[in-house]
Amino acid sequence: MDRVKAKKHLGQHFLKDENIAKDIADTLTLQGYGTVLEIGPGMGVLTKYLLEKPVETWVIEIDKESVEYLSAHYLKLNGRILSEDFLKYDLRKSFGEEQLAIAGNFPYNISTQIVFRVLEVRHRIPEFAGMFQKEVAERICEKKGSKTYGILSVLVQAFYDAEYLFTVPEHVFDPPPKVKSGVLRLRRKENFNLPCDEKLFFTVVKTAFNQRRKTLRNSLKTFNLSDNLKEDSIFDLRPEQLSTEDFIALTQKIAANGV
Repeated sequence: MDRVKAKKHLGQHFLKDENIAKDIADTLTLQGYGTVLEIGPGMGVLTKYLLEKPVETWVIEIDKESVEYLSAHYLKLNGRILSEDFLKYDLRKSFGEEQLAIAGNFPYNISTQIVFRVLEVRHRIPEFAGMFQKEVAERICEKKGSKTYGILSVLVQAFYDAEYLFTVPEHVFDPPPKVKSGVLRLRRKENFNLPCDEKLFFTVVKTAFNQRRKTLRNSLKTFNLSDNLKEDSIFDLRPEQLSTEDFIALTQKIAANGV
């Protein structure tokens, strides 16, 4: 299978700038883990630079033809290519309880799903780095007060320190996408266990931002808050005005209210 056929089959935008690929690989700190799992390696432009790192590199790829290409061209990956869907794969099958980093040039159409999947298994992912559509990368790293600050921003930053590292222009891809890309790095916080009910925290954040133009007093009506609690000044605010820490405090207040 040649590269042109592969691109046509996959319908993806392939990174063709080797320097960008190396820069993405270099975003990894290599601290707190001995294994890196690359999601969606395609033809291996990033893989080759990950293989140079002093960690064990694995790849997970759902496309069968890409798996064949990687198997033929990257012999160092022998036994470490998972022909699976990351969104559905149980990491314990290959890695037990081992800590590992996630890296990749993530497909735009499932990048948000990948982030939510990483949050589900955050206890085993100390670092997550790679390329997204620029606006998604910015949203993940955004701070309170911005129009783009939202559910992704709060939930990710509850467990990870998020850094937007650099922007990638359209012309370094083949074919060029219609949008710019952005590279970010997430480093898991030393204490990533929330001091509140985590399931309730997720629900509060999502419910608040689903009606982001309303004050919390109105957007959180479904929680049947007591009249006394609704007098708290935090309910005068809109969700984008709350930091992650504020949402944790809000969740504690709602839990204490008997929800």
